[in-house]
Amino acid sequence: MSLARILSRTQLGLEAPLVQVELHVGPGLPGFTIVGLPAPVVRESRERVRAALLNSGYQFPAGRITVNLAPVELSKQGGRFDLPIALGVLIASGQLCTPQRAFECYGELGLAGELRPVSGLFLAALHAGQDGHALLVPAANAGEVALSAHAAAWGAATLREAVSLLAGQPADAAMRVLPSGNGALGGAPTPPALADVVGQWQAKRALIIAAAGGHSLLMVGPPGSGKSMLAARLPALLPPLSQAEALEVAGIASVSGLQLDARCWTRRPFRAPHHTASAHAIVGGGPLIHPGEISLAHRGVLFLDELPEFDRRVLESLREPLETGSITIARARSRLALPAQFQLVAAMNPCACGYLGDSIQACRCTPAGIERYRQRLSGPLLDRVDIRIDVPRLAVGELLHAAVGGGAAAREADPGAQVQAARERRLKASGELSARLSAPQLRQCCALSAVSERLLRRSCQQLGLSGRGVHRLLALGRTIADLAGSEPIEPPHLAEAIQLRRPLL
Repeated sequence: MSLARILSRTQLGLEAPLVQVELHVGPGLPGFTIVGLPAPVVRESRERVRAALLNSGYQFPAGRITVNLAPVELSKQGGRFDLPIALGVLIASGQLCTPQRAFECYGELGLAGELRPVSGLFLAALHAGQDGHALLVPAANAGEVALSAHAAAWGAATLREAVSLLAGQPADAAMRVLPSGNGALGGAPTPPALADVVGQWQAKRALIIAAAGGHSLLMVGPPGSGKSMLAARLPALLPPLSQAEALEVAGIASVSGLQLDARCWTRRPFRAPHHTASAHAIVGGGPLIHPGEISLAHRGVLFLDELPEFDRRVLESLREPLETGSITIARARSRLALPAQFQLVAAMNPCACGYLGDSIQACRCTPAGIERYRQRLSGPLLDRVDIRIDVPRLAVGELLHAAVGGGAAAREADPGAQVQAARERRLKASGELSARLSAPQLRQCCALSAVSERLLRRSCQQLGLSGRGVHRLLALGRTIADLAGSEPIEPPHLAEAIQLRRPLL
């Protein structure tokens, strides 16, 4: 047989469309041509396949070899097509029989015939399972594929093992990949707890409210006041991911080349990029559209420390995903929507030197310098931040009292349980967390008494709130009422929301 067809998949953002690797060996002058919109690294597979076949003890056929990667309009990237091309050469030249079962094959070939791992196979395994295809992957990718719970997958370390499997001899060659328990393994490191934080009661309360309603949060305070430590404790307050959410988050991590850990399967992601990160690193994109930090933080937390130090274009690009929970990236030949439903937590100093309003150290900034520093954050971006709080410096006596064990006398009720109860209450009533409620949904679940309505009107006039600001204030009051177990939004709930929403800058 001079024609062979092997299945594989390419990677386009968070999609894994099926690719049919067609290979024909025909008469003519020796040649090896790959068509079907291959990237340069795919065209280079000719040399890797040739050397791997010869060094594995197989014959390289004489004649003209043509490889077509169909459909031709899809871009093909990476070394994942090395193995299907090599298997196609063996089938088309009669050295291997066509497999009876539909296999999807992936793997980069070394010159000696070893199979090297490739990225993004978790997503490919999910799609292969939906189509009922078996999988043949490098042995180094077996753990990643096992997390996808694919029922028919094998891993091979070399080309000869892969050929033995397709020839019907898996017992002494490739190994069966068994689905893992998706987080059933123990030993995962415990995330830092909120109880470890000394003092900062207002900031702790704000974190609990933010976790309960999915609200964005901005902390303003001098260096060393505990802003980063507080932000790192937000994931411990959030409930674990559901199975569907965990698969979604793992798919994003897989296509980004991150290592998947079964021990952290249901843990929400926490991303903290440096302020020098580019717009492509934060939002995503590039020549080959890839997820950015906002997509890697999907269903989790995105922490931006030193917020004004980020590039202005980076900060303004956060406005769309904060509003919609997704980001659309357009390029000349492609347009891709990536999920970005993250919870923003940001921290900043009150001025460039960091000590404006500090009780101990005097500020060195001029009024003009303070204004320039604050103008790095636009009004539309701040309008999308639900909670803004001061995080002042702790007194030395309070820190020393905690250091010798004096701060552990009394502990408040479990904040994680409070958050879980409030989230379940709102999801049962509205199907969404308070921060994600639309304007019609807010009108339905945020009925105000006459006293609360007068308080809201007076606050809107004094604070100069926009229409979005009013909606965010109502959503915040709804979360505080849910934490208190109250159906109506009472004046104390609304008053606390106004206090958390007031402008700091």
